[in-house]
Amino acid sequence: MVGLIGYLMVGAALLGIGIFGALSRRNILSVLIGIELMFNAANINFVAFNRYLHPGQPWGQGFAVFVIALAAGEAVVGLALVLAIYRNFKTVLAENLDLLKG
Repeated sequence: MVGLIGYLMVGAALLGIGIFGALSRRNILSVLIGIELMFNAANINFVAFNRYLHPGQPWGQGFAVFVIALAAGEAVVGLALVLAIYRNFKTVLAENLDLLKG
């Protein structure tokens, strides 16, 4: 049986991988995947805390469903932006996007 610490360790590992992926990658799609990993780390923590601190209460799962819906919306808007950027610049590398530079 895995305890609360095990779930928190998995959540922390996912959060670290997500932060590293979002900050170190040049490809915009990789940055979006890193952000999704951070959302999933939050979901694991919500469900784990709900399971061990308030068993039988639906708040952790409710917040997890809310975060899943938020992540789906973020993915849709992000992928639409990536598609628009690719159509205009023919690249998805963040360092090549200098539209706002003066």
